[in-house]
Amino acid sequence: MLVDIGANLTHESFAHDLDAVLARAAAHGVAQMMVTGASRQGSAQALELARAYPQRLYATAGVHPHHAVEYTEEADRELRALHARTEVRAVGETGLDYHRDFSPRPAQRRAFERQLEIAVELGKPLFLHQRDAHGDFIAILKQVRDRVPAAVVHCFTDTREALYDYLDLDCHIGITGWLCDERRGQHLREMVGEIPAARLMIETDAPYLLPRNLKPMPSHRRNEPMYLQHIAEELARDRGESYAEVESASTASARAFFGLPEIGVGHYERVA
Repeated sequence: MLVDIGANLTHESFAHDLDAVLARAAAHGVAQMMVTGASRQGSAQALELARAYPQRLYATAGVHPHHAVEYTEEADRELRALHARTEVRAVGETGLDYHRDFSPRPAQRRAFERQLEIAVELGKPLFLHQRDAHGDFIAILKQVRDRVPAAVVHCFTDTREALYDYLDLDCHIGITGWLCDERRGQHLREMVGEIPAARLMIETDAPYLLPRNLKPMPSHRRNEPMYLQHIAEELARDRGESYAEVESASTASARAFFGLPEIGVGHYERVA
């Protein structure tokens, strides 16, 4: 069985067929998922989904750097209220993104620092995003890392130097279908074997990052949690391990990190 630590199930592309998406995920061995909260509205919606599918779906709550300008005092209060719910298991998605700069960099840093404060105060793990901002990101994270229980750098795509900076801070590493991109992911294939099994987790980041080497390639181009199995297979090959080893280690890491119950693969049944 597998755990998808990052699925954007609140995305509009899932609005019409979410139950079918979840059924396909279960059929491909995905026992549980973390629904990513990346904005004020999205975090509230992630909690709603987690409440609708107990023990199968859980949520994170945070404000992505793309939305950092929305991080007001009111937003801070909203996030804290969401984190009072047991279904919300991590602070984030939060961090820095200097690749697109959809929010000004000072606003990104402020929103990141405020969310780190929440993690410290509540003793919750961090679900982190970083792109083209490693220097500022690692400097800010270092200030609090010893005061939060755990941190995962979600959708890691960076350099070997960055990888070891994160491992030195005892961070977990989230690997996505970026690994399967022959244009951009080759360096990841060469590095993933260096990630300790206890620090490795896997995710689809659905509906984004559809693995490019799927056969057959779906015509809709939407990524789904069902493809987590494919990512695990590719990861096992690159690590020189069996699929069972990657499956077992990544699931154990995810459940320990987010405090998930140990349940087998089953139906994602919506409660009233």
